[in-house]
Amino acid sequence: MIQLLFLVLVAEAAVAAVLLFKTPLRKLAVMGIDRLKRGRRAPVAVKTVAGVVLALLASTLYSMAEISGRAGGDPESGGGGGGGASLSTTDQVLFSRHLLEASLMGYSLFLALVIDRLHQYIRELRGLKKNVEAVTKHNKMLEEAKHGRSEETKKYQEEIGALNEDMKKLKLQVQEKTEEVHVAEDKALAIRKQSESLLLEYDRLLEDNQHLREQLQSIDHRLSSPK
Repeated sequence: MIQLLFLVLVAEAAVAAVLLFKTPLRKLAVMGIDRLKRGRRAPVAVKTVAGVVLALLASTLYSMAEISGRAGGDPESGGGGGGGASLSTTDQVLFSRHLLEASLMGYSLFLALVIDRLHQYIRELRGLKKNVEAVTKHNKMLEEAKHGRSEETKKYQEEIGALNEDMKKLKLQVQEKTEEVHVAEDKALAIRKQSESLLLEYDRLLEDNQHLREQLQSIDHRLSSPK
């Protein structure tokens, strides 16, 4: 039984060492423990094994206590009536064997508890890492979306600024054209007034010409009439 306990203890120590350090073997160890814990019967089997080991440990401790009590209740053993009670060679061998078995079983149970806790912590750590990665990815997506929106907004602002500049240029051009139209209207009005004055002058000249013709005709008539 001692050899079996040694093998179990060495295996548990190896598994605990694998779980403590981040190596490729840790993943395999975690997968193996997951398979052992998976299913409805796995927890029952683990509890059964732990109960058997505890029962054996209690039996071993009881045997050690019985040996110690037997040594204390036998004052004549070990020679020298006035000396303290001592264990016989057989009892010493049995006591040492029971002590070794109890130590191995205690260490085995302790390492099993350590392995279980390490496995639980590793699973929780992986879950936390996945959550952190998901949150980080989400924040990165939000930052990229925010950056893209800011760039898009900046682009729209630049386009709006360019349109405003174009509108200002168009307003200046419209103002210039409006001034040119006003100047042309003023020129047209001046030319119209000048044309009206020329027409009036022309009419006046026509009247004067008509009047002069009438006078010439009357003079001719007078000159052509006999005396």
